[in-house]
Amino acid sequence: MAVESRFVVIRQGVEVQTFMDKKGADEYDKMLDVADSLAVMFEQAPVELSETVIEELSVYLAQHRDQVLVALQAKKAKPEPTKPEAAKAIVADSVADSVQAESAKTAGAKTAGAKTAGAKTAGAKTAGAKVNAPAKAKKSAPVADAATNAK
Repeated sequence: MAVESRFVVIRQGVEVQTFMDKKGADEYDKMLDVADSLAVMFEQAPVELSETVIEELSVYLAQHRDQVLVALQAKKAKPEPTKPEAAKAIVADSVADSVQAESAKTAGAKTAGAKTAGAKTAGAKTAGAKVNAPAKAKKSAPVADAATNAK
């Protein structure tokens, strides 16, 4: 036989909601307490509000308590976490730059173009992306260009 524990929030003799954990039930009960306090405040306001508007507004503000506190400057806003898609895009761009640089080095390692491709990967590093730098090529014997061979 299975045993289940359920936590029921009861308001004015009526079961409002059932939870499987005590923490969730306590949080919901606290939110309803805040909503009741807000409803009393709205009833005393100089603006006439219907009973349903008072109830809906007080529950909404209680549910979004943290945002209300930030709006009232009673609490500092939490910094927004970085979005995973944005981080993935930065990594993808830096990987593309490093692939281009690597292909430029292998295609024409002895040309000046390879040096500019290497600069692109260095720029990606300074932009904050983590890219493994390509291994430094071993110095080989100087290659004479066509102009010196013609003489």
